[in-house]
Amino acid sequence: MENEIKVVLFGLGPMGKMIAKGMLEKKGLTVVGAVDILKDLVGKDLGEVLELGKNIGVTVTDDAEGLISRIKADIAIIATRSYLREIYPQLTLCIKAGINVISTCEELSYPYYKYPELSAEIDALAKRHGVTVLGTGINPGYLMDTLPIVLTGACKYVDSIRVTRIMDSSKRRIPYQKKIGTGLSPEEFRKMIDEKKITGHVGLVESIAMIAAALGWKLDEIKEFPPEPVIAEKEIVTSYITVKPGYVAGLKSFAHGIKDGKPVIILEFISHAAVKEEYDAVSIEGTPRIHEKIAGGVHGDLGTVAVVINMIPKVLNSEPGLFTMKDMPLPSTVGEDVRVYLRWRKT
Repeated sequence: MENEIKVVLFGLGPMGKMIAKGMLEKKGLTVVGAVDILKDLVGKDLGEVLELGKNIGVTVTDDAEGLISRIKADIAIIATRSYLREIYPQLTLCIKAGINVISTCEELSYPYYKYPELSAEIDALAKRHGVTVLGTGINPGYLMDTLPIVLTGACKYVDSIRVTRIMDSSKRRIPYQKKIGTGLSPEEFRKMIDEKKITGHVGLVESIAMIAAALGWKLDEIKEFPPEPVIAEKEIVTSYITVKPGYVAGLKSFAHGIKDGKPVIILEFISHAAVKEEYDAVSIEGTPRIHEKIAGGVHGDLGTVAVVINMIPKVLNSEPGLFTMKDMPLPSTVGEDVRVYLRWRKT
């Protein structure tokens, strides 16, 4: 088949590298550019950065504007930051160049709640330049929002939804373990939470807002509680650090969507190195009641790579504008050649 889908990558941290490798495994996708600010990566061939044992002819650059001005790309994958204002320059650079965008930025998964004016601006800009913008990943983007929304499709009525994700953080990449405070003392953990040096999981608010919007619920408020440390009872060895008893093994994060004074959407995110059972669960109180449990849970990093790649043809098939996962066709895996799923190409 001809007409390869041309991809430009922003961000080659651990997650960005996994996405890049996933792209190179799929027929129909061609990486035409890669951007990162890390000096150790700039000037190197992407194949070397990914430790492929060969060069692929794409040199990593820290000059995003220069790269975008000299290449043609169909879609950009932005895997750099969690907060919308931090990726805004990269986002608008791509949009103005007529490049569609998928980003793992958690706040972009449902930006309308926190940033209604900025969301309207991005939507208008995308429509003006004929491109589609989507924020997604495994969470937010799938497990704690899209999946519960789809499960309500079998309900006549829904009273409340509880979503629980329990993960063994010792298996995750090192930046993630740092992000949840692994190895800190309880005092250090609380201090770094107060100073916002540890954010814990980002995206619970966005997931609740997306679920509420899909169900047509007008919430009184969305209440996110401060992350709570999980303290190790015995020594735990992870790929990052050895956690001593009495020190932080990870965290718990909770958020509630409140309607008529009661929590009707409850999200529980639990991630630490002492987890005994990993799972993802959705419990819907309604008619009928539904309880879904994925034993063993879904691997967060592999799942993020999959969702990002699987949404590429759906984004390219979409009308221009800013979209969330609730607005897109149902997510599904793509086969060996991504181009099979394209209906038409934006110009």
